[in-house]
Amino acid sequence: MYTQATRRMFFRSSGLGLAGVALPSLLDQEVTAASPSTPYSPKQPHIPASAKNIIFMYQIGAPSQLDMFVPKPELNKRDGEPLPESYLERANFAQIQDARPALMGTPYKFKQHGEAGHWVSELMPHTAKISDMISYVHSCEAEDTNHMFGELHMNTGWRRFGRPSLGSWVLYGLGSESANLPGFMVLRSGMHPRSKGANWGNGFLPATMQGTPMQFSGSPIFNLDTPPGFPQSSQAATVRAINKLNRKRLFDNPDPSIEARIASYELAFRMQSAAPELLDLSKESAATLQMYGITDINAPSYARNCLLSRRLIERGVRFVEVFHGDWDHHTSIYQRLPNECKTTDQGSAALVIDLAQRGLLDDTLVIWGSEFGRSSVAQKSQMPGEPVGRDHHVKAFTMWFAGGGVKAGASIGQTDDIGFDSITDKYHVHDLHATMLHAVGLDHEQLTYRHQGRDYRLTDIHGDVKHELFA
Repeated sequence: MYTQATRRMFFRSSGLGLAGVALPSLLDQEVTAASPSTPYSPKQPHIPASAKNIIFMYQIGAPSQLDMFVPKPELNKRDGEPLPESYLERANFAQIQDARPALMGTPYKFKQHGEAGHWVSELMPHTAKISDMISYVHSCEAEDTNHMFGELHMNTGWRRFGRPSLGSWVLYGLGSESANLPGFMVLRSGMHPRSKGANWGNGFLPATMQGTPMQFSGSPIFNLDTPPGFPQSSQAATVRAINKLNRKRLFDNPDPSIEARIASYELAFRMQSAAPELLDLSKESAATLQMYGITDINAPSYARNCLLSRRLIERGVRFVEVFHGDWDHHTSIYQRLPNECKTTDQGSAALVIDLAQRGLLDDTLVIWGSEFGRSSVAQKSQMPGEPVGRDHHVKAFTMWFAGGGVKAGASIGQTDDIGFDSITDKYHVHDLHATMLHAVGLDHEQLTYRHQGRDYRLTDIHGDVKHELFA
């Protein structure tokens, strides 16, 4: 049986079969002859880290915390009553047009689970079973009620386009331990985020820091396949010749962009074997596939992406983001929400269990969350006869965390009796980012990049590390 260290080393250095061992060897000599470091090389953290890697399971569209994780008996009791004037004065609705929208409870039953006694609804039975392994933060706060800009805020720290993503900042600060795959990988199911590739873009950071999306039809990664009729040996010779010229140029002109170009050519070559091997789940045990709820190993799904996230972490990828939606239930929430929960619940929980069983959870910070949450009032449809839903809500929503030094079983933050406002332990988006970076050993105030004469950072001039989240 492999130890944790040898298991990681196996996947990161080989893990590709004979072809994967052979391909990198074609370039190893010249890689060694280049600079001892590349843009992808591992870097020392600023501070002691509790995690080495991050997996962010991003739920597009804002899941309803009031129907899943935050029982409010008072809200149920007052179901149908008008929202009190005291709340209406500071309400920040996205779409609700009613002068006095009605309070709306939940039809779903809640129970306490685990020794921690977390309240979880019947919609999330698998997440309920791992309650003692995770910590909930019920007092998250955002600023923008628009999905597009809310996504940008949660993923880039800024509510407009053009800034580097969270994953790019982590890769820039720490580098990667993967020799054959990009350090920041993106997996998608369901709808695309409204702000699309900006959620994993590099912004003004070097292009090597951007996230790499995986595909499930054709080539696993865009533009990775060798052109027909172009043998592998010829490709290796081409890469070798191009990089010989690039290294001569680098010797004459020590430009980081040239170094990045060299590293990109070499990485792309090695990925041609690593990427298909990554997607081959045929060697995963039947028990593992059953735990994730995967019945067809070749069919794209959220559960499959969760399993692939573990495989990416095993292979040294620093940051993995799994995007899934749609949770945007302005109407017909009780008809649509159960399906989204069923689609995601088992895979999310299985990922945490799987990482723990393989000795990887201690080194991996796992995050589940979205751009904001859902309101405690009903949103009426403009279509006659269409059932009600919930509007966007930025003042109080739930995210959960596991692994990576997180205090297992904690419940952080309280909201008022109707779930409208966070009243204790508020976690603003900037605080969340500062805390995530802290987990992997990055000081959010030190992690800066000079652009157009100014030092930028993920958290801008804001953010506090929430130490109570950690054991």
